[in-house]
Amino acid sequence: IATILYRYAGAEEVEEDALADFADADKVNAWAVDAMNWAVSVGLINGMDETTLAPQGNATRAQIATILMRYCEG
Repeated sequence: IATILYRYAGAEEVEEDALADFADADKVNAWAVDAMNWAVSVGLINGMDETTLAPQGNATRAQIATILMRYCEG
């Protein structure tokens, strides 16, 4: 979802490393790093908790709805 919204928004690469605080940031696929960094930096994705993104996990319908609402409101 991060990559879809990143490309749809025509967003530019974020300079800061918004993924640095997440212990599992290294599990984000290389092709999705820029998009995830953007999504976290603009507040679309906050992680499962303060230190876990769970990038290889499955998102629930509610999580996707929240991300989409945040995108629409932003």
